Amino acid sequence: QVQLVESGGGLVQPGGSLRLSCAASGRIFSNNDMGWARQAPGKQRELVATITSTGNTNYADSVKGRFTISRDNDKNTVYLQMNSLKPEDTAVYYCNANRPWNKSYNYWGPGTQVTVSS
Repeated sequence: QVQLVESGGGLVQPGGSLRLSCAASGRIFSNNDMGWARQAPGKQRELVATITSTGNTNYADSVKGRFTISRDNDKNTVYLQMNSLKPEDTAVYYCNANRPWNKSYNYWGPGTQVTVSS
């Protein structure tokens, strides 16, 4: 079992920045691929950034150049640095842990709200 807890969400003005954190407990963190997804009201959940166990990253086109995902295996934590935030970034942001070779290994945190508004 894996437990994920997100933090760092809040209200920010357009153009501002936030850093989300996701603390993981349970299985060996360094073996996990990690990701961040978001879901706005009335929309499907969208995967915005991923980082593999070896540190390879990938981003949705909508956040490329503005968001950066990173991980600290010593702290069992993954981060999402969000810069140049836009109102359309408003959503609940969820942390994900998975292992591609094990389809049953797929966990989500409860989410943290990010609101971008003036």
